[in-house]
Amino acid sequence: QVQLVESGGGLVQTGGSLRLSCAASGRTFSTYTMYWFRQAPGKEREFVAAISWSSSRSTLYADSVKGRFTISRDNAKNTVYLQMNSLKPEDTAVYYCAADLLGSIYTKMPANIHYWGQGTQVTVSS
Repeated sequence: QVQLVESGGGLVQTGGSLRLSCAASGRTFSTYTMYWFRQAPGKEREFVAAISWSSSRSTLYADSVKGRFTISRDNAKNTVYLQMNSLKPEDTAVYYCAADLLGSIYTKMPANIHYWGQGTQVTVSS
């Protein structure tokens, strides 16, 4: 089992940057594929990015963030990051970190992912 705690959200102007962090408990972090999802008011939770547990560190991004966001992980620190650049008002949402043991980066349905953080608010002003 793993517990996830996000941090780094806040208010930023259009075109700005933020880096989200997600700290995981447990000694088996390296065996979890890690994800970022987001949920805007009145909308469903949507996939943002994923990074594989495997040594390849394969990544996958939603088309809406490709080229602007970067997911990375530091297994020594049990932490996954989401660097967000060139932020737009439509990026405003609660961002959630999620984890799945030996999961696939192609798992985009929230119901299929077992562990979730509490979320951190990101607001991009126009």
